[in-house]
Amino acid sequence: MAIQGFDYKGFAQSMHEQAQQLVPPNFTPDQKEYIATTLLKFSMIAGEALDKDGEFNADQAVMITQIIAEWSFHKSVDLINSGIPRQYWDPIMQKIALTIFEVSKNAFRQNVPQEQALEAIEHHVRKTYVDAIEELKKRNLIDDELMEKAVNQSNIDAMAQSADEQMQAATEMAAQNGAAPSPQGRPQGAPVQGNVNLPKAPNGLEKLDEESAKMLKLVTVAMLFQRMQQDKVQVILDRFDPDEANDIIRYMGMPDLAQKIDARTVMHCLRDFRDLLPAQPLNVSPTKIVNKIKAVADFMDRPKLELLLKPERARVRRFVFSALEGETVEMPTKVAYIIASHIESNI
Repeated sequence: MAIQGFDYKGFAQSMHEQAQQLVPPNFTPDQKEYIATTLLKFSMIAGEALDKDGEFNADQAVMITQIIAEWSFHKSVDLINSGIPRQYWDPIMQKIALTIFEVSKNAFRQNVPQEQALEAIEHHVRKTYVDAIEELKKRNLIDDELMEKAVNQSNIDAMAQSADEQMQAATEMAAQNGAAPSPQGRPQGAPVQGNVNLPKAPNGLEKLDEESAKMLKLVTVAMLFQRMQQDKVQVILDRFDPDEANDIIRYMGMPDLAQKIDARTVMHCLRDFRDLLPAQPLNVSPTKIVNKIKAVADFMDRPKLELLLKPERARVRRFVFSALEGETVEMPTKVAYIIASHIESNI
């Protein structure tokens, strides 16, 4: 019995189109095609099976199909980065897709909370992937070095780390500039209907009630997300409570968001975020940071880079362009790393 309101073909095609925009830019056309095609294939298979079975409602079927699509994307990227020979990719991906399909169906049958279900799925995906790689080693199809490299691949962790770094960089830059970040391009959130009266806290958030302070923080997060690449925004949103994530998406679609909130209030929120960010030691040498920036030149031409850096201070521009020549301009390591990450994220 078909599921009413579940257009699995259209949904799978939509995920396929999104995947084509998110594949790593350094991949070959064949590798990019493999990722997008693999995602489409398993989304279609899962969607068709769910539609015919009719056990779940449309929302549940969409969720299962989306989880399979997203993990198909991440693990196919991992396989390509791992160096595992091409002939072994499909069998591994089939095992992963089947694992997700069964674990997610069982989670819905048992009414497992969404966060716990996603954690269980991630656990089984990682286990299935590692088991498949180790099986190749047992059969002497790969050596120890290749196995070690493969099992340590995790594109989803890399995207999460990159998103965290980008959010930290945006927070640092916005706080240092003393103004709310301006949106780049049109936000992708749903437009907010009517006027939303945002509370003001020019003298600090502690003078507001808990609900108003929370609202202002979510609005500030939305403003930061407007500056970020949407795939990285989604990685961070997945960590929020679903209701809070929906609020953030709504605020991202609010026209002239930056003009609707008091700048001093935003500064209080940004400083709170900056204070809460974990202070992680950066074991990065100046040489590595210079090399990180030089690598950008392979994917971004000079005029685009100059345009990106035009709003920045002269010292920042000098640091970047000196790095492209292999020279090091004295700069605090943390600041240099944030600059390099910010440029890299805009490739």
